[in-house]
Amino acid sequence: MTKEVRDFVIEKTKDLMAAHSCSAEAKAAAQAWLDAAGTDKEPEETARYIEELEADIMPVDNLIAFAESEMGAKVFGGEKAAKGVAEHGRQIKAAGGKYCDCPACAAVAAILEKKEEMLK
Repeated sequence: MTKEVRDFVIEKTKDLMAAHSCSAEAKAAAQAWLDAAGTDKEPEETARYIEELEADIMPVDNLIAFAESEMGAKVFGGEKAAKGVAEHGRQIKAAGGKYCDCPACAAVAAILEKKEEMLK
């Protein structure tokens, strides 16, 4: 991985960790990757990190379905708020988006755009 790519991923990883919507698993993987960046453990941790990020990013169809569920209403603070999230998801999809655009998913999407370069 080039220094330029590493620096970009470090910046986006910090954004991910600061996001209120970042899962505990993603945060742990992010920290493990940051700790390994620039060391001989970087390639191994990069593969693990990418695997976790790919598992955590929420496809927009899943966002819509979750927001329309009973659990979605609980998570998003009521049925009205959840309906708003579902509608937002439909707008993302209509605009050609593939993933949720919350701060965590946006950071993950940016990192994953560099996946091939990260694995070099």
